[in-house]
Amino acid sequence: MRVMGLDYGKSTVGVAISDSMGLTAQPIETITRKGEKKLRTTYARIRELIEEYQVEKIVVGLPLHMNGEKGDRAIKSEEFAAELETKVGLSVELIDERMTTVSAERVLDEGKVKKQDQKAYVDKLAASFILQAYLESV
Repeated sequence: MRVMGLDYGKSTVGVAISDSMGLTAQPIETITRKGEKKLRTTYARIRELIEEYQVEKIVVGLPLHMNGEKGDRAIKSEEFAAELETKVGLSVELIDERMTTVSAERVLDEGKVKKQDQKAYVDKLAASFILQAYLESV
C-alpha cells in the first residue's frame, strides 16, 4: 500500500510518496499556490498524484508547538486535512511534524545546497520526514 505524506504550508504543500511496500518515503514535489485559501489546483494536483502512484492513504503533518499545544498553523493543517479527505475520498491522518522543516534545512545545509536553492527542496523533504515517521510508527 502506498502512502502519501504532505507538509501543508501557507503557500506550498510538500509531497512525498512511500515505496510500494510502505517502508521508505521519497520526496516527490512541492505544489505552490498564490494564496493560503487558493486550494483548488492544489487538490487537483494531489488527486493526480494519488492516481499516478496508486495512493491508498494520506498523512498530513501537524505542526504542534514544542510544548505540544496547537497553534494557528496546526488548526489550519487540521482544516486542510479534513477538507482533503472529502475532496479525494481517502483516509487522511495527522501526524506530529515538530522539527521536520528544521531537519530538512539541516540536511540541505549539510549537503551544501545553497540557501537560495533550498526553497525548492525543503517542503518536499519535510514531507518525506513526516511520511517516514508515520511509516516507522505503524
